[in-house]
Amino acid sequence: MTDENKKTEKKAPPALVAFHVREGKNGGKSFWTRIGAAWSQKDGEGFNVQIDVMPLDGKIVLRKPKADEGESA
Repeated sequence: MTDENKKTEKKAPPALVAFHVREGKNGGKSFWTRIGAAWSQKDGEGFNVQIDVMPLDGKIVLRKPKADEGESA
């Protein structure tokens, strides 16, 4: 990825936000931690994903950002 693409990519709010989700024990509350974001590629055929932390367990969930969290990516 070129430096120009990185600059453009970070200016736009992410299309999706990445969360690490760990299920609670015995069906308890799940724990969600924001770990990155994804931006649509210019051709609309895929995403560029930036993961800031790689979880060792659980799962990664991509969700559309809420209005108040889209700018903080």
